[in-house]
Amino acid sequence: MHRIGIIGGSGLYDIEGIKDVQKVEIDTPFGRPSDAFTIGKLAGREVVFLPRHGAGHTIIPTQLPFRANIYGMKKLGVEQIIAVSAVGSMKEEIRPLDIVIPDQFFDRTKARVDTFFGDGVVAHVGMADPVCAGVAEALHRATKQVGVRVHKGGTYVCMEGPQFSTRAESLVYRQLGVSVIGMTNLQEAKLAREAEICYATLALSTDYDCWHVGEEAVTVEMIIANLKKNIENAKKIIKVTIPELPKVRNCPCSTALKNAIITRPEAIPQERRKELELIIGKYLG
Repeated sequence: MHRIGIIGGSGLYDIEGIKDVQKVEIDTPFGRPSDAFTIGKLAGREVVFLPRHGAGHTIIPTQLPFRANIYGMKKLGVEQIIAVSAVGSMKEEIRPLDIVIPDQFFDRTKARVDTFFGDGVVAHVGMADPVCAGVAEALHRATKQVGVRVHKGGTYVCMEGPQFSTRAESLVYRQLGVSVIGMTNLQEAKLAREAEICYATLALSTDYDCWHVGEEAVTVEMIIANLKKNIENAKKIIKVTIPELPKVRNCPCSTALKNAIITRPEAIPQERRKELELIIGKYLG
């Protein structure tokens, strides 16, 4: 089974041409995902949608069940994830309503679990290049085809939230040279890599954070207004991207755990082995 996952707002589901839609509830060893998964067919491919913050946007970034969300995608046979996310722009040239496809992340979170491992099993996966280059390139081509202004590459700084940045923080991030700021995607990228799922972000610029002199400070009203416009563009981009993604992967993401599990198989506690069977089973023999 080879499915494509979409993580984002619930407004992404009604893409023109989607068929055979069904809802699926999943339990995981890491708790319940944010919401039910929606499965449908688009351009001949099976697509799995998940509203990151739950129906009605009820979960703050810090409390997102990241592990359950990615585990659920893995359980449903997802091999590639497109993560759609609202972001603030940290560069003058990235204007509100632009699209950014980051290729790097910078972590400023402090209260989140971002690994499937621990409690008796150790693995160290490579994160030097945290984004699947193939999925990112497909998104870039699709965005250009749709006619939306797009920036390929750049760093997404992931902050804790749920509050927006102070002006001092925003100016420091600018000095670091980051491109956009958000609150959700780094943990997803790390867990997707551990689960050997390709992952790329379609970042929807809604504002200039609070660093931009002469611009209004970011407000929820501003973000929602721009996000609605961005979501319509995102749906068009996803529709073009889906048929372009390879059905057979040959990227490093698909073997990210090979040689990464340090713990000897016989030393892994049986309970943990059972919990992680979906993810590490093929490497334990």
